[in-house]
Amino acid sequence: MKMKSCLMMGMFLLTVLAGQAQETARVKRDRWDAASKADKMSDKLYRELNLTRAQNEQIHAINSDISRRRDAARRDTTLDARRKMQLRQQLDAERSNRFKSVLTPVQYKKWNDWELKKKEQLEAKMDRKQDKQLARKANP
Repeated sequence: MKMKSCLMMGMFLLTVLAGQAQETARVKRDRWDAASKADKMSDKLYRELNLTRAQNEQIHAINSDISRRRDAARRDTTLDARRKMQLRQQLDAERSNRFKSVLTPVQYKKWNDWELKKKEQLEAKMDRKQDKQLARKANP
């Protein structure tokens, strides 16, 4: 009888602990709000591109505006995925045009090269992810 109750207690504890482990794995990361994203991006650009104070203020205003509008589009449930992607692309193009008017040609080239490198890295990451998914489907 004592052995049976110990076994039941052990199984109960194992079930509870396994449930808690799964619960902590599901915790969703908090997203940065628009102001925090703009601050982070502006600070990095200030350091990397050696911006003047006036440039930094203008870049921060541009980043705040674009980040706020991007977050609003992301939260808009009436938009389908394709339209959201189009809006993101439009906002990226707008940011690029607005940056061009604020940055010097050398700073703009450095920023643009940096953006292209980030896009290439993201595309490579997405390709690797897609390759893994295709491999899983081929070898179930």
